[in-house]
Amino acid sequence: MIVFNLQCSDCSHSFEGWFGSSKSCETQIKKKLVQCVSCGSSNITKELSSPNVSVKKTNVTPNEKALRDFRNKVKEVNKFVKQNFEFVGDQFAYEARKIHYSKSNKKPVYGNATKEEVTDLSDEGIEVTSIPWIKEDN
Repeated sequence: MIVFNLQCSDCSHSFEGWFGSSKSCETQIKKKLVQCVSCGSSNITKELSSPNVSVKKTNVTPNEKALRDFRNKVKEVNKFVKQNFEFVGDQFAYEARKIHYSKSNKKPVYGNATKEEVTDLSDEGIEVTSIPWIKEDN
């Protein structure tokens, strides 16, 4: 269905009309089948209507696809880390040092660290890395 703006030539009332096509609208107006909703007159003209273009989002740009693929890979890494590492929160630097210096065969850890803590750990020869973390959608 297409919505057209219509106007009554007698009372100047503007209103919308729904038609199957532009040709159908024009045919019905010529045959006086369209009446003003205000005064009932059949002297109707079709006015300018804003276009209503429906765009399906089927064509994904390469950048959008790359970003979506990247997000999916990051989510996979996040899931792997959650399943195989112990979350230590803000105690990451402390726990990383404890594992490094005691040479304990403890489960790997992940958590939060400031840039300064990461730099200090690296200066001490403790291997750490940062990964992006995507919060799970609720």
